[in-house]
Amino acid sequence: MDRHRTEKDDEASGQGRPTLKTLAFMTGLGVTTVSRALKDAPEIGAETRRRVQLVAKQIGYRPNRAGVRLRTGKTNVISLVLNTEHEIMSFVSDIIYGVSEVIADTPYHLIVTPYSRSQDPLDPIRYLVETGSADGVIISRTQPNDPRARYLLERGIPFATHGRTDMGLIHPYHDFDNYAFATEAVRHLAGIGRRRLALLAPPVELTYHRHALNGFTDALSEVGASEIPFNTVSIDHSIEQIRMRTAQLMRRDVRPDGFVSSAAAATLAIVAGIEDAGLKLGRDVDVVSKQSSDLLHLFRRELLVVNEDFRLAGAELARSVLGWIGGAAPGSLQSLSVPTEVLAYRRPD
Repeated sequence: MDRHRTEKDDEASGQGRPTLKTLAFMTGLGVTTVSRALKDAPEIGAETRRRVQLVAKQIGYRPNRAGVRLRTGKTNVISLVLNTEHEIMSFVSDIIYGVSEVIADTPYHLIVTPYSRSQDPLDPIRYLVETGSADGVIISRTQPNDPRARYLLERGIPFATHGRTDMGLIHPYHDFDNYAFATEAVRHLAGIGRRRLALLAPPVELTYHRHALNGFTDALSEVGASEIPFNTVSIDHSIEQIRMRTAQLMRRDVRPDGFVSSAAAATLAIVAGIEDAGLKLGRDVDVVSKQSSDLLHLFRRELLVVNEDFRLAGAELARSVLGWIGGAAPGSLQSLSVPTEVLAYRRPD
């Protein structure tokens, strides 16, 4: 195949992907009218817009992104920047699903920009900005003083963070209320008689570590329970490390009778460590854990869960980025998910 063929060559030979001229020919309309109809321009009648968009879908028309960029300076790309070592697959797939649902009926496409532990998290952001590879960016693992957010703000690039910063700067975000989660978890454990509680927290460098810790300690004071320190591991540690530290903790004379876990995968390790120590979940100790799918009760029915919806997070983040691109004020594009109640296992009807 000749790699140097052009769109005009393909049109002349009847080969290649459909173009605006193809659509214009098939609908009997002018190229300018077709172009505006695809963009939902209000000056084009609703029936004409519907007909053009239907034909475009039927023949598989896609805008030439290189051409769009030359004409408008836009890429029609949203980039989701993810750490490939710390993000678990359920998080990645659900976030992608949520973003994709929102942008499906827009000209925008999603690309995932990965980075690893060995890289500076700012590196992929610099690459996207310096190469003009995306019109908007979504970042996760947000820090209180996040250099990525500051960099994007200084350069006027629309973005949204999964989690909040604490820099005194206004930008779009979507977050889960981890303070409320930890508070409700402690209250529930105290309500079933648990008095010595341990928190498996997020890594200390992330903003939601402070949110979870503050909710946990405030609720301990409220209910009169005591903390059993469990700060030698975080949810970022390996399953085996968390399992080993949990087993060591549970073999002590003064051990927790309740855990609050900030991630479902880490909860599997906590349970394994409890059982390694010869103790029984639901009798000797209870665990309240966040989860993003209904898997924990399949693993152990005795677990207590609070649901966090990552698909909703992806959708909200996409709406925030598109809103900023569309001219909305960044401060109006912030959302916070309230956790569900603590749920015990319920036998299916």
